[in-house]
Amino acid sequence: MAKRVAPCMACHGKEGRAAADGYYPRIAGKPEGYLYNQLRNFRDGRRQQYPLMVYMVQHLSDDYLKEMAGFFASQHLPYPPPQATDASPATLERGRRLVQDGDPSRKIPACAACHGEALTGVAPAIPGLLGLPRDYINSQFGAWREGTRRAAEPDCMAQITRQLTPEDVAAVSSWLSSRSVPADARPVASLPAKLPIACGSVPETK
Repeated sequence: MAKRVAPCMACHGKEGRAAADGYYPRIAGKPEGYLYNQLRNFRDGRRQQYPLMVYMVQHLSDDYLKEMAGFFASQHLPYPPPQATDASPATLERGRRLVQDGDPSRKIPACAACHGEALTGVAPAIPGLLGLPRDYINSQFGAWREGTRRAAEPDCMAQITRQLTPEDVAAVSSWLSSRSVPADARPVASLPAKLPIACGSVPETK
């Protein structure tokens, strides 16, 4: 499998650690269900912003995609130091509030309510948010807003993105990318409460 997924590492870095240019995300250690969903989204046309990804997976079976997802999910590797930021203290505080508390007045849930209090993701299908470059986070919000990134309905992230201003997005991406990743960060097994918004990519739990 390591040889079969070697082309992935040309963009995503050795073992899926992420490249240094800020546009290709780390896939090592992400929840297996999340990685599988994203591979299917590229193959099935729900994610269109990276034509090379569509080309690479367009003829692969579900079983093959599951094997690829499992390989990268099993790679638990150290994270690099966080990015330096030139964001103002006010911007970083705005980002922190949105990530940790949300904005109930606008019905915007906290990122932590879905991605876990430690923001390291939740098995099997919710990714961690730490260790991602600011430019990549910004680009994904842009893709959701423009409709070039979609997920199974109801598409919770698309709904949330439509409620965020450009200033909100800049604040969230600046704060997240400036945070250190805890040692041996891994997705947690479950959330303490039900998801605050229905999400078609995440299986419901009783």
